[in-house]
This record gives sequence, C-alpha cells and structure tokens, in this order.
Amino acid sequence: MISLSDHFTYRKLFRFTLPSVVMMLFTSVYGVVDGIFVSNYAGETAFASINLIFPFCMLFSSFGSMLGIGGSALVAMTKGKGEEGHANRIFSMLVGSLILIGAVFAVLGELLLPLAIKLFGATEEMVEPCTVYARIFFLTLPAFLLQYGFQSYLITAERPQLGLLFTVAAGVTNMILDWLFVGVMQWEVAGAAAATCIGQCVGGIGPLLFFLFSRTTPLKLVRSRFMPKEFRKAVSNGTADFVTTIALSLVAILFNWQLMRYIGEYGVSAYGIIQYVNFLFVAMYLGYSMGVAPVISYHHGAESFEELHGLYKKSLRILSAVSVVLTAVAFLTARLIAAVFAGYDEIFLELSTRALRLYSLSYLFTGITIFGSNLYAALNNGLISGVLSGLRLFVFQVLAVFLLPLVLGTDGIWLSALVAELLVFVLTHIVFRLQKARYRY
Repeated sequence: MISLSDHFTYRKLFRFTLPSVVMMLFTSVYGVVDGIFVSNYAGETAFASINLIFPFCMLFSSFGSMLGIGGSALVAMTKGKGEEGHANRIFSMLVGSLILIGAVFAVLGELLLPLAIKLFGATEEMVEPCTVYARIFFLTLPAFLLQYGFQSYLITAERPQLGLLFTVAAGVTNMILDWLFVGVMQWEVAGAAAATCIGQCVGGIGPLLFFLFSRTTPLKLVRSRFMPKEFRKAVSNGTADFVTTIALSLVAILFNWQLMRYIGEYGVSAYGIIQYVNFLFVAMYLGYSMGVAPVISYHHGAESFEELHGLYKKSLRILSAVSVVLTAVAFLTARLIAAVFAGYDEIFLELSTRALRLYSLSYLFTGITIFGSNLYAALNNGLISGVLSGLRLFVFQVLAVFLLPLVLGTDGIWLSALVAELLVFVLTHIVFRLQKARYRY
C-alpha cells in the first residue's frame, strides 16, 4: 500500500492517482449514460429539459466538492504535522456538516425550483420534465454531497482503490437502472432521475458505513464538535472547487440562455452533448489533481520541499502530454461521439459535431489550469486557488460567451471555452513563478 509520506516516482504517482482518474471517469460515464437513454428513448425535448435544469441542481452540490477537496487538504496537512487525533476530529466534523448542509439545500432547491425554471427560459413543453427531474434529484441531495466529499477523503485515508470501488458500484447501479427505468419501463425523465438518485445513495452512504465500522483506516469517524476555525479553513481551501462548481452551473445556464436565443432547443441539446463529453475528458484532469492533492498537502505540512518540487514538475509534464492527446482524440472523434446522442437527426448531428470540434480545442489548456487552482488548494492557499478558478469561469468564460457571438455568431459560443482557458493558462504560469519561492515547489 502506498503511503502519503512515500517518495513518489512517476510509477508510484501513476499508481496512486490512477484510481482517482478512473473514479472520476466512471462518475462521468454514468452521467453520460443518463443522457444517451433519455435522448434515444424519451426524445429531444426531454433531453433538452434535463440539460436545462441540471445546472440548477448542480448549484447545490458545490458544498460537497468544496468541503471534500478543501477539507481533505486540511486533514492531510494536519496528519503531515503528526496530529492524527485532531485530523480525525476535523474529518468527522466536516462529514456531519455535509449531511446537514445537504438536507437544508434539498428543501431550498425545492422551494426555488419554479422560479428557476421560469428564469432559464423553459418552453411550455419543457416545464414538466424539468420539474420532475429536479424534484426527484433533491430527495437524495445529502447522499450526493457525501459522495463528492468521500471521493477526496478516501484518498486522504490512503484508500483510493476503495473510492474507485464505491464509484464503480454507484455507476453500475445507475446504468442498470437507466436501462430498466428508461429503456424497459419507459419512465423517461423520472426514470433517469430515480436511477441517478439511487446511484448517489450507493456512492454516498457506502463510504459513510465504511468509515463508521472500519478499524483499519488511518482516517476515522470519531466524536467531534463544530470547530469554526477549522471549518473556515476547509471552506477557504475548497474555495476554488466551490467557485468552479458554482461557475460551471452558471456558465451552463448562460450557455443555454444564449443558445435558446440563437438556435433554440437544438442548441441546448448540442450543448448537452458537449457537457457529457466534457465530463469525460475533464474528469481525467480532475481525477489526477484530486489524487495528487493530499500528497502535496502532506509534504507541505511535513516541509518535505524536495518531494514537493518533484511532485510539481512531474505533474506539469504528465498533464501537458495528456492534454495534447485528449485534444486530438476529442477533435477527431467528434462526429462519432455526436452520433451516439444525435444519430437519429441529421441537422442535430451536424450541429453537435461542429460544436464538439470547436469546444474540444480548449482541452489543450484545461489540464494545467485545473491543476493550478488545485495545487494552491492543496497548499492551503484558498485565496489564490479561488481567484484562478473565479477568473477562469466567472470572468473570462462569461465575457467570452457574451462577446464572441457578437463577432463570430454561434461559433463564438463554442469557442468561448478556448479563449477563457488560454487566458487562465497564461495567468496560471505567471502565478507559478511568483509563488515558487514562497512554497519552494
């Protein structure tokens, strides 16, 4: 078993981060399966409805990623300082917070749903499927937040393979139930939502039971209390992930709003395909960054600066190589991917293919920009991490999605991600240089 305190060669780094990469990929795959079943069995309107309302649902999941990534950075650094008992108490407090926040947000989401559907510009035919999907989704929101949180905590507990196992179990459950509920029983949007919710329960409650009853894990659930200072620090560390989740949802809402203006339901559906593909490709970057983050946090806490430097250099080389490969694959297979969702409609297929090819160019820079914000979260600097994420999505992406269409038309919407990622890529490298002496990576 690989420990956080080990020296990480390329081989050991691949072995330790691979479960996280596969875990994120699998999470994305079973989200894609939802889309495939709904698009092919329930039709374009149902597919567009899910893609219109899903960003609103994801707004409430932001605390899961924030307290997962931010909390695991704090827990790992505390462990690196040799304070095992305090690390367990912080971990336990954050898990309890996720459950409570999930319950509160579930009620809030239900209350705000009618307003959200109206603001997002849903057509009359889309109102009912939007409502059905969101209301079922919010029933298991606490489990969804736990699933996000435990993906990071299982890595910090030196059990990345177990995190992968729970994710695979959740995904297989979701996919089988998609086939049963949507394909066989024809429950359409309600079936897709129910399959997702049951999968979330497997991915969230399963790890909770493991931490409650396992006697071998180095990270344990223990009696604890609310610790304001530690909670604020976890929130600060996870600011980038919080900002990213919120911004991705808001950007998706803005994309859909622009596309409804320029194209209509076809545009929203095409962007839905991009989002599913984006989940798959970006999952590799997110999985790697999530996997290496606790290692960086541990060695930062232990002041192992030579090891920290090695992790930094190796990560940049790995992500640069992967970025070139993923961009080429996404561009060359765009029509094949689009056909899985839109093969039944030639106009839809052509629009989706062009959109995918233009959007895929952004993958050249996304790996480094994601790693940059996650690096500073792992170093317990939530300010820099949050600023990089905020500029990437809230500022550059929003400006691009509004301004580029004025010059390039619909193509400007698809190219907005490329412009935003390129600008943040340059900014991230500037920050790397400015902070190198301070963190000695």
